[in-house]
Amino acid sequence: MTSSDSGRERILDAATRLFAALGYDGTSTRMIAEAAGLNVATVAYHVGGKRDLYLAVMEHANEVERTALDAALAEISPDAQGLLDLADAYVDFCVSHPEVPALWMHRWLSDASDVVHLEQMYVWPLMQSVTDAARKIVPDDVDVEYVVWTIVWATHGFSTGGVLDGDGHRRGLDDPQAVARFRRHMRRTVALAIGVPDRVAG
Repeated sequence: MTSSDSGRERILDAATRLFAALGYDGTSTRMIAEAAGLNVATVAYHVGGKRDLYLAVMEHANEVERTALDAALAEISPDAQGLLDLADAYVDFCVSHPEVPALWMHRWLSDASDVVHLEQMYVWPLMQSVTDAARKIVPDDVDVEYVVWTIVWATHGFSTGGVLDGDGHRRGLDDPQAVARFRRHMRRTVALAIGVPDRVAG
């Protein structure tokens, strides 16, 4: 790796962390430069302005998610268990890459509203791949798109906000018991939505 590549990687890592934590609108190029240990001019040289940084971060997030979903889709069985396994795989992905749901949650809350094409470029193709696979599994009377969206909405919400326990403490991705409980709930929710016995969900 050249020093130029290394500098670009440092910048994108810092930008990803900040955009995921604060959103596009809450992050400045100067903040990214400071987090990367560089000056603004060096950031501009390697990547460009703030919009360029954001587009590069979102492109990388999509590549990571696309790779994970393609692998999961290639392995699912053509039955209800396959769809439950796919829900599991998505939970696993968000646990491993919490920055991805955080980035999209900011967008869904009207962050970076002047960057309007990312959903069409990235979200819609992924949704199509998953819904096409799910349609081969679930009964015709099931609203497949909403089942898939339910998985996404719930998993992104849990990934970014977690849940409150009985003592009012927030439990999320860093709590294995909370993740296991969420996973069970997600499997049962999907099983109910597609009309399979609760025992299949485990």
